[in-house]
Amino acid sequence: MATRLTRTISTAIAGLMLATAPAAVAHAAPESETDAPILIGHRGAAGTAPENTVAAFKDGRASGADFFEIDVQLSADGVPFLFHDNTPARTTNVEEVFPGRENDPITSFTWAELQQLDAGSYFSAQYEGERIPHLDDAARIATVKTGVYIEIKAPVNSPGIEQVVADELRNDPRWAQLVAADKIQVIGFDEASNRRFAAIAPEIELQQLTSVVPAREVVESWATFADSVGTNYRTLTPQNVADVKDAGLVLGVYTVNSPEAVQYSLDLGVDAVTTDFPIQNQRFLDGQPVFPGAGVEIADAANNVPGDDVQPENGEYVLLRNTSAASVDVSGAIIRDAANNILTVGAGYVLAPGAELRVYTGPGTNSADAYYNGGTASVLNNGGDSVALWIGPRLQDVFAN
Repeated sequence: MATRLTRTISTAIAGLMLATAPAAVAHAAPESETDAPILIGHRGAAGTAPENTVAAFKDGRASGADFFEIDVQLSADGVPFLFHDNTPARTTNVEEVFPGRENDPITSFTWAELQQLDAGSYFSAQYEGERIPHLDDAARIATVKTGVYIEIKAPVNSPGIEQVVADELRNDPRWAQLVAADKIQVIGFDEASNRRFAAIAPEIELQQLTSVVPAREVVESWATFADSVGTNYRTLTPQNVADVKDAGLVLGVYTVNSPEAVQYSLDLGVDAVTTDFPIQNQRFLDGQPVFPGAGVEIADAANNVPGDDVQPENGEYVLLRNTSAASVDVSGAIIRDAANNILTVGAGYVLAPGAELRVYTGPGTNSADAYYNGGTASVLNNGGDSVALWIGPRLQDVFAN
């Protein structure tokens, strides 16, 4: 079945207003400070800097978000470090530094080995030299305004991690200050791990993550050890919201990247929103232009197309539209999804006002309104993704279903 990302999430959702240009987005922002959701920068700010790096934490802090989120694991010699994936292949230069180990568990590397990896260049040359951080690096960047969500990632691969995290939060003065200010929350998908952490450190707020909110009785059982539930906004239903709230739990959603998706989530009644783009979505919540100065939007996108995703005409593509009153050169523009898969625009493409360009993954004959990357396999994440458009150093738009 085709998965088509559409700019209008649902015509049934009140308050979703689309602007003719990203620079002048008009949305229904919260009426007051108390109406605003808790905003969390995902993996720091994974949409604008390499995830789980100090650079991303600084973007998360600069956004004014309430928290930024990190993923903690244990190295082979027991050091708590910040990294999302189970292997180093996607976001480091491990093939150059440790040939043949790119698919080894990230937890099989010692702390000294992890420090030899570049964790920034995959995102942009601007971030060359960014290292995998220690858990305590997040405390250096956090403040009593912008705290930290600490996800215990794949605890089965890091035995004893619950005790390590609890000890850091209690014994390190920087973490202790954040705890005292109610700016720390520990989160995780593994219920057994969450229960262990709750027994070790009942004073720390705890969130049970789940891709789909389960039956009411399960949610009620979570309320015996957790303070909140975090789930995928795409799977959330009004009944789920009622079940979580009736259990006395706070409700958060992930990973909500476009302003339209944020509004959709707010309309459902969520309390907290996690996003790869905290800077841009904080602007939205503040009623400010989300993409100031931008002139091109992502008008549509299609992935997981029936048959062969890379065939022309019906293959995977992203549709760009110039919404400004001037021509815009989109040559070299980058379209990046949440997993850092990339489509590019070739040279010589200048969009007149109102003009559109389809950027395809696969092969085809280039024309004024279509550019083909010539790929042999689909690129965009097929699981219901978001995509972002960059022209040079400027983020132009974020698009999600």
